[in-house]
Amino acid sequence: MKVYGYTRVSTMRQSIKRQIANIKAIYPDAKIVTDKYTGRKLDRPGWVKLYKTVKAGDVIVFDEVSRMSRDAAEGFETYKELFNRGVTLKFIKEPQMDTDVFKAAMEKRIDAIKSGNEIYDKCIGSIIEAFNQLLMDLAERQIKLAFEQSQKEVDFLSQRTREGLREVKERNARIEAGEENGEIKQVGNNKDVKLTTKKSIAAKARIRELSSDFNGTLEDADVIKLVGVSRNTYYKYKREMREEV
Repeated sequence: MKVYGYTRVSTMRQSIKRQIANIKAIYPDAKIVTDKYTGRKLDRPGWVKLYKTVKAGDVIVFDEVSRMSRDAAEGFETYKELFNRGVTLKFIKEPQMDTDVFKAAMEKRIDAIKSGNEIYDKCIGSIIEAFNQLLMDLAERQIKLAFEQSQKEVDFLSQRTREGLREVKERNARIEAGEENGEIKQVGNNKDVKLTTKKSIAAKARIRELSSDFNGTLEDADVIKLVGVSRNTYYKYKREMREEV
């Protein structure tokens, strides 16, 4: 049995370090396979090679289901195909998606017992067959819904990122035009003085949400653009946030 950890990022702004750290924390011996800047493609070179390499009994670990696929329909079909090949799939943030769950549903299937009465056996057999199919349909629906939810979340985050970039661009344009003023500015940028304002609170919240050093996936240069603060202010806020922790 071999254990693989699959990680990917779909844009240059995202960091892959957190995915690797999450997988290694639980599966320290996992062989990491990485794809970068993949967008919505399923024909990723690292994934294609891994897909062809894995054998029955092997394990593929994902940080979350969106790393396997951002397209719900194709992701679900790939999931079923790997399951039928005997490959175990593990999702750290969505354990209900593990193939072990799917397998457990299959093992609940009921086998028909022959009584010798042809009419009775045929009737009971039909009921058991319908029940078994219902179990499979429910299990498949659960997995498919998880893929669909993942796709919705990724689409929502992508939309939020685009809106954030547009807001920063529009705000910078207003500042250059002299339309925004009245903010208290500190002369000399004294690094030892900590000023708490509505602007600093909002900026720190965005940094915590976006930065790979906190809860996000983006590198510093991209977070600076999205938050709309100067480089010095950004690093000052990060230092204060660490001190607060």
